[in-house]
Amino acid sequence: MKQQIIGGGITLADGTVLPLSKAVRAGDFVFLSGQLGLTATGQLAGDDIVQQTHQCMENIRALLTQAGCGMSDVIKATVWLVERADFGAFNRVYATYFLERPPVRSTVISELVLAGARVEIEVAAYAP
Repeated sequence: MKQQIIGGGITLADGTVLPLSKAVRAGDFVFLSGQLGLTATGQLAGDDIVQQTHQCMENIRALLTQAGCGMSDVIKATVWLVERADFGAFNRVYATYFLERPPVRSTVISELVLAGARVEIEVAAYAP
């Protein structure tokens, strides 16, 4: 099966290059690495869950577009939240991106590697 790297790699604001691809298309499937609320300059979009969730979702939308698909093609999402108290606000933002046929999802409370990050979202899409 042919694989295509989508979106290139990830470089943090301090210049650190991470050893991963943003996304990979493998046949009819598109797999995205976990997306943080990072802007194009590698900085967090803000320090609250709403700002970071919007940025995560916009990053996901942009990568899916580069792969030739869209949010409606997402079939599975995995979410990591740092604070259980953020779950409601996260869900309100997340729901606006999946108005019809929301994907299956797992949500876990966990510490994240990047200091200040409050949410990370990984998705898989099916786009023949």
